[in-house]
Amino acid sequence: MDIMDRYVGKLLDKRYHITKVLGVGGMAVVFEAQDIVMNRKVAVKMLKDEIAGDEQSVRRFINESRAVSMLSHPNIVKIFDVSVKGNLKYIVMERVEGITLKSYMQKKGALSTEEVLCYSEQVLSALQHAHIKGIIHRDIKPQNILLLRNGKVKVTDFGIAKLPNTETVSIDEKAIGTVYYISPEQASGKGIDQRSDLYSAGVLMYEMATGTLPFNADTPVSVALMQVKEQPKPPTEIKPDIPRGLEQIILGAMEKNPDRRFQSADQMLKYIARLKTNPGYVFKTRTSAAGGDPSAPALLDHDMKKKSKMKSRRRQSRSMFPIILGVTMAFGIVLIASGITILDAVLKNSNENTPTTIEIPSLVGDPYEEVISRLDTAIYKVVVEPVYDAGHPENTVISQDPEAGEKRKVLKNKQFCTITLTISKGAEKLLVPDYTILEYRSVQLAAEKLGFRCEMRGVASETVDLGYVISTEPAARSEVEYGSTLIIYYSTGSSVKKVDVPVLTGLTPIEAYAKMNGNFKVGAVSYDYSDTVPAGRISSQSVPSGTQAIKGTSINFVISKGPLPVTDPPSSETDSSGQIITPPVTDSSGQIITPPVTDSGGQITPPPEPTPSQP
Repeated sequence: MDIMDRYVGKLLDKRYHITKVLGVGGMAVVFEAQDIVMNRKVAVKMLKDEIAGDEQSVRRFINESRAVSMLSHPNIVKIFDVSVKGNLKYIVMERVEGITLKSYMQKKGALSTEEVLCYSEQVLSALQHAHIKGIIHRDIKPQNILLLRNGKVKVTDFGIAKLPNTETVSIDEKAIGTVYYISPEQASGKGIDQRSDLYSAGVLMYEMATGTLPFNADTPVSVALMQVKEQPKPPTEIKPDIPRGLEQIILGAMEKNPDRRFQSADQMLKYIARLKTNPGYVFKTRTSAAGGDPSAPALLDHDMKKKSKMKSRRRQSRSMFPIILGVTMAFGIVLIASGITILDAVLKNSNENTPTTIEIPSLVGDPYEEVISRLDTAIYKVVVEPVYDAGHPENTVISQDPEAGEKRKVLKNKQFCTITLTISKGAEKLLVPDYTILEYRSVQLAAEKLGFRCEMRGVASETVDLGYVISTEPAARSEVEYGSTLIIYYSTGSSVKKVDVPVLTGLTPIEAYAKMNGNFKVGAVSYDYSDTVPAGRISSQSVPSGTQAIKGTSINFVISKGPLPVTDPPSSETDSSGQIITPPVTDSSGQIITPPVTDSGGQITPPPEPTPSQP
């Protein structure tokens, strides 16, 4: 409980807020957390304290993160982040709301055929993707498969996966529980390949279909020996209502010899697809005398025994041939004796009403138009099932039912052979929507829902806001194949570096230049009077201090000239009584201009006329 008490409510690496414990395993504790950066719920798988220093456990832990980081599949749990700092080692994964397939089977027991096929198909689809990447899971079991409420499954725990070109993490006593599902070659220490995962998938299907394990014993060692040496009891002996075809697939996957097993997840998926279409379908073994699939696994040994009995019956029928021949000849003589006309009429009527046996031709891989022209409309009725398939050219036959080489009885124009042809429509096409100026995380969800595989790339942008889509590759309105990779370029914000603007007022120009530290340029310089700033110092700057500006911005300065100078008014003279003597005003010729005299009403009084001087 110590690790739970210590981390619940804590914030890991300033990003993952631990909210509760989801589960505890032998090596790790799984927490639910909130990723405060991406605003999403995640699962944090953390190594227990007591094994965080164990080299093998840490290697397995890192191995899982490497394996899953190479994969991107809807049926494989995604990994978002990994941390192996000191003793704190954890993996951040997508939060999956569900239970393990093991827990589900413990509650329900044996599952229905529909469930077995549905879950198996998804597990095999995940394995197919991993195998293409060169990754072998090596620990397929119901404890490592999460079942969601909508019926979707997620394969998890790639801790002991075999990766391409890397050191293999061995299975030790910490993983001994897997002996119930491991392949014979894995149990005996021999080399393994993708077929080992298929064996484990076969054991998983066996347990889902019957509700029991194929091999069980008191000790893990005994179980491992049974995996190597003993044959499993046929599922129908445990649960008789299991379809024959499902039993064939299970036992074909569990063949001891890998060469007699299914050779790829893709091959196994095709068999499951056939059974989903027709649950009553019975597969031909590769040992069939006619019509067998040479690439198929040895589906059931007692199929061969049945074939042997049929051959024995045929040999007995051949031993009666002389007697039958004699009777026929005698009958012929009687007919001849009765008359050629009667014989001819009998033979004609017999030919018209006796079914004939035909052998189904091979049509897979041929163009549909060519196939139609080859099939006799008096014998065949053709049912077409078009499907999208990127692996086959458009309008070619992908599969046929009945298969090539099978025998059917027909009566021309009366009793037909219905042949179902699965025709390729080519790769499914998608039109790339215009996602520009939309929030990139919502775009990723929408694109994946349409069928794209998304790759996110952050790019600096001066015009698009942080977190919004700039463009996609392929571009909007392009037509691409279903499942294609869509590269989504989103803005990580401006790439222009901004710098804090320092306080430059009150400094001399030399001091200001030094304080700018090369981050800014000196712009226009002007001078003005200032009552507060001493002369020679900066009184104002064009870019305010305390803000940020792009590095290299020019800053204009006003340098103080000091206070505005004060000038004294002109001096004036006074007379003996203290009145200010106003100096006379003269005109341009130097004559004194006498100001006009006004009376009490404001009217100008003309000056007195001069008195003539006496002689």
